[in-house]
Amino acid sequence: MIENRELTVDDYLAMLRRRAPIILIPALVAPLLGFLISFAFPAKYTSSSTILVEGQKVPENMVQPVVSEDLNARLSALQQRVLSASKLQPIVGRIYPAKSAAEQGEIIDDIRANITVSPVPTEFAQTKKRPGGSSAVPGFTVNYTAPNPHEAQQICNELTSLFVTENLNEIQAAATGTSEVLNRGIEDAKRNLDDLDSKLAGFKKQYVGQLPGDEESNLKILMGLNSQLDANTQTLNRAQQDKAYTESMLAQQFGAWKSAQSSTNPQTLEKQLSDLQSELVSLQARYTNDHPDVVKAKADIAEVKKKLAEINKAAADAPDAMNDKASAGEPPEIRQLRLQIHQYTELIAAATRDQKRLQTEIAQYQGRVSLSPAIEEQYKLLTRDYDNAQKAYQDLLTKKSTNDLTINMNNQSQGERMFPAVAASFPESPSSPNRAMFAAGGLGAGLALGLALAMWFEFRDKSIRTEADAETALQLPILAAVPWVGAAANGNGNGNGSRFWLLKKKPDSQKETLTV
Repeated sequence: MIENRELTVDDYLAMLRRRAPIILIPALVAPLLGFLISFAFPAKYTSSSTILVEGQKVPENMVQPVVSEDLNARLSALQQRVLSASKLQPIVGRIYPAKSAAEQGEIIDDIRANITVSPVPTEFAQTKKRPGGSSAVPGFTVNYTAPNPHEAQQICNELTSLFVTENLNEIQAAATGTSEVLNRGIEDAKRNLDDLDSKLAGFKKQYVGQLPGDEESNLKILMGLNSQLDANTQTLNRAQQDKAYTESMLAQQFGAWKSAQSSTNPQTLEKQLSDLQSELVSLQARYTNDHPDVVKAKADIAEVKKKLAEINKAAADAPDAMNDKASAGEPPEIRQLRLQIHQYTELIAAATRDQKRLQTEIAQYQGRVSLSPAIEEQYKLLTRDYDNAQKAYQDLLTKKSTNDLTINMNNQSQGERMFPAVAASFPESPSSPNRAMFAAGGLGAGLALGLALAMWFEFRDKSIRTEADAETALQLPILAAVPWVGAAANGNGNGNGSRFWLLKKKPDSQKETLTV
């Protein structure tokens, strides 16, 4: 190829024609080599199964589902549990009973490395509608690759069953765990509610009549007690005045009656007593003490002293005559006055007791009214805590009832479930190595190699084949081109035919003829 010349499409086509054998030979040999190389790799077979997830049949507005997280997140966690050693060990033990523990461990590692889980294709999901619904059923496929088809199908089938079983166990465990948590929460809420109920009952008992709802009634009662106290005070004052007036009337009438009840007065009785005492002395001088005259004289002296003492006592006690019992000989007016004084005394005592009682009750209700704000604050705190505890308890009972319905729904196979829509397939042909891909890769490599060789040979070839090559090589314009005539023209192997080119001479030189 002549350098420093712009190539055209015709130039490239000429190159392909000239180097076609160099390009075609690697392109034909390399696919065959790639196909043969694919047999150097061991064949592997992939079994596939499809698992669909069917939602719960009971509407969610009636019974909440047990699990509500995204299916992809659940599937990732489910895959981790399925591929755990504790879950895979029984499967390996059933399929390879003769293997040792170490070999079974290697098989478990192979299972983890050769399993793939992917979402269900959209077109497949659209064909599996929920009954009566319009949305596609979500799901996923389980693929397992093994050295032989029977092993791939068997292990894929076991893994599919394990996925379905683990999902069912997860839902049941979630429902049971939720039920246990709710039961413990209900017990704690019940204890808390009982404690607050006891505190609230004790508070009501301690502050009976002082609770927030009693404030208005306490004010009304306090106003009524003040009115009663005013009336009681008026009654007590009036009774005391009437008693004092009646006592003065009694003293006057009692004194007048005492003065007029006998012809003798205190001075007369004293003179009579003196005479009787003188007579007694004279009689004792003549007789013994047992003499009738001496005995009579002593009796008369005693009687006079008694009357004199009664008169003196009546005169001294006249202001307090209401406390004395009227003698049977007193006139009715005096007895009536004494009865009125007694009634006034009882009325004053009763009014005094009522006054003290009313004052005590007024102080009590005044204390209740003054303490009402503080007690109301404490009562509100207790009531709020009790209401919150009761609400929390009722919410837990509602959730427990809903969870029981969910458990019953799952036990009756009405909840969400996974089911194998397509069983594990039996691979008729190996999934790897892909011999067609090996052949296609060989074809691509052969073409690349052929093109590279063709370009290498073309760049090393310095032959002049066209007028453009001649002009580029000699840096002179072409005046004329004369082709070969005869057999020589057709026998040349360059594909262009040999020609004479007549080139223009350079300055100060002769014309030259160049033959190529």
